[in-house]
Amino acid sequence: MTQTDKFTFFVTCPRGTEGALKRELVGLRIGSPKGDRGGVWFDGPLPMAMGVCLRARTAVRVLLRLAEFEARDANALYEGARAVEWTRWLTAASTLAVDASVRDNPALTHSGFAALKVKDAVVDVLRDALGARPDVDTNRPDVSIVLHVAGERAALFLDLAGDPLHRRGYRVAMTDAPLKETLAAAVLSLGGVALDQPFVDPMAGGGTLAIEHALAVRGIAPGLRRRFGFERWPAFLGDEMTRAGWERARAEAETAAMAPRAPLPPIVCGDVSSDALGAARRNASAAGVDGDLTFELADAAALERRWDAGTVCTNPPYGERLQPRDLDQLYRDLGRALQCLHGWSVVVLSGSPLFSRALPWKPAISHRLYNGPLEVRLLRYEIPAAKPPR
Repeated sequence: MTQTDKFTFFVTCPRGTEGALKRELVGLRIGSPKGDRGGVWFDGPLPMAMGVCLRARTAVRVLLRLAEFEARDANALYEGARAVEWTRWLTAASTLAVDASVRDNPALTHSGFAALKVKDAVVDVLRDALGARPDVDTNRPDVSIVLHVAGERAALFLDLAGDPLHRRGYRVAMTDAPLKETLAAAVLSLGGVALDQPFVDPMAGGGTLAIEHALAVRGIAPGLRRRFGFERWPAFLGDEMTRAGWERARAEAETAAMAPRAPLPPIVCGDVSSDALGAARRNASAAGVDGDLTFELADAAALERRWDAGTVCTNPPYGERLQPRDLDQLYRDLGRALQCLHGWSVVVLSGSPLFSRALPWKPAISHRLYNGPLEVRLLRYEIPAAKPPR
């Protein structure tokens, strides 16, 4: 493998955020990314995909496509997997795991069975070529193989990320129903949250939205505080030029994160719960942005207009632990406070149709997203300027 070898990659993202990911990849100077259901395709060398792991805020996984082939039944799946040049990616000393998904194939209905057939093919190829077979490690494999079967077509990938990319490494304190980091980053992007204006989350919980906003404002690479699966690949460890290029990329990201900057616009992380606020403070400290945030113990209904312009961005409760009447009252109280923020923007990830009553205006943006299995709405409102007195 050389730094100029070209591959095809598929970058996955939270459902409904493909547009945000595509724009982000263009910003990372990846030419001609192509959107698809659940992610974005692009072609390029391995270091380009490694950079996506480090810098893409909305990406969940980065998959290198190895092969596509007909897989009408288990035998065809085994033979197709056996035809892959596995000695390019693994040695007998490597550990591996296969993660499979199958749909619309009458002969392959169980993902575990499909994964087992691919594993058998891989170890058989390596045993024949090297005289020994690699071991399986489903917890922390050196090489993660991903199989997708749709109808009679199968596709095999290598997972560069290892752990999903939403695991930035800063979530050290948990709260109820935490928002995944990648979805939070997509909310900020799709909601058009300005980086150069004050930012307020009055229902911050563990602080994910405020932390992701601070990371974006400071230009800190989201993957800077974690490691990636490809760093254990024999193909990576045995390629001195690729390894040196990766170390330079990490060093450049570290330097950019430590560079002195002018004071940031205010970033307020508020919540009515002292426990949630304590969790947010610990998470922000682990992310290295606690000095950029202001933590406030306050009720969202008491929100005030302290600056001429800015953005309120929040993920209010959806109602799983509240009665509908209590949730409706919560939204009404929040809506009254938001209506007083003349000249501000409001971005809300709403999981309940009751929120539509909170503000009397039609949203400028209404975008369908999914928070896990829950269908939600990303809503952006522009609060009109105050009318001058008569």
